[in-house]
Amino acid sequence: MLRACRSATLAGAVLLTLAAAGCGSSEDGDGKAPPAQPAPTAAAQDFPKPAGKSLGALQAGMAEGPVLSPTVSVLTPGRNRFGFGLFDVARKEIAGAGAALYIADADGSHVRGPYIARSESLVVKPQFESRTTSQDPDSAKSVYVADVPFTKTGKYLVLAVARVDGRLLATSQRSMEVLGSGNTPPKVGDRAPRIHTPTLASVAGDATKITTRVPPDVDLLKTDFADVLGKKPIVLVFATPQLCVSRVCGPVVDIAAQVGAAVGSRVAFIHQEIFNDNDASKGYRPQLRAYRLPSEPWFFVVDKAGRVAARFEGAVSVGELQRAVAKVTPR
Repeated sequence: MLRACRSATLAGAVLLTLAAAGCGSSEDGDGKAPPAQPAPTAAAQDFPKPAGKSLGALQAGMAEGPVLSPTVSVLTPGRNRFGFGLFDVARKEIAGAGAALYIADADGSHVRGPYIARSESLVVKPQFESRTTSQDPDSAKSVYVADVPFTKTGKYLVLAVARVDGRLLATSQRSMEVLGSGNTPPKVGDRAPRIHTPTLASVAGDATKITTRVPPDVDLLKTDFADVLGKKPIVLVFATPQLCVSRVCGPVVDIAAQVGAAVGSRVAFIHQEIFNDNDASKGYRPQLRAYRLPSEPWFFVVDKAGRVAARFEGAVSVGELQRAVAKVTPR
């Protein structure tokens, strides 16, 4: 079950700790048309072509470089949003570089790529930045995102390449598995599982019982998901700002607060914490089991008909969320 938020490593499904200043597009969440998707960080010709090489041979032609830290753990056949961070050996983020991903079969053959990444900003307006985020020097500010197609289920190798100071630097290869649709979180087009989410009314106004964000954003705690499912669009975010080792959860809840404030009552924005009584030793809340979540944070954008219109695992930018919400928001 949920493994990302209590692990100090950044391997596999573990989410991202980013430290550098934000980059990418300027994204306000001010109620205007959502910003366009940021341009790629580089061009395909800036990276080597696979040209029949194995992934190991491709890697050997470049200097050893950063550490690849995926922000996603759930991959399925088809096009996948693949978020990731790049770090040097001192765990300092490499931000603003041209970056791309390559994938290969489990034995390193049939290399595909490069899939050029874009840089998505996680920075919010000052009034939406929580103390949970502002007092953490390692809180997330940006994330690389590439659109990567996987043709079938099974294990794959993933390699990231960054262009830094004119040099191509390759990460180590990472093994990741593409799963079928069996026991994975609800996908786009699925009916969103009906769950009750705790509200301020259900805890007699004591927000600390249902959120670890400091200060609590009461607008994210007013609505029970079950009461509005099938009646209006919903953004449901599973995250625990105080207890998530990756330090992505604080920033993404801030992002939900900013985008929700811009959209207003046309869309219900709901924050769901992870642990019973906000205590990791007491296990996971039942809402997570209903959504079959293997990691956190997760966003689900649900349309008025009650179907999942978009989902995001890990770090998601203001702009990404705005673009997804705009597609389900009544005009």
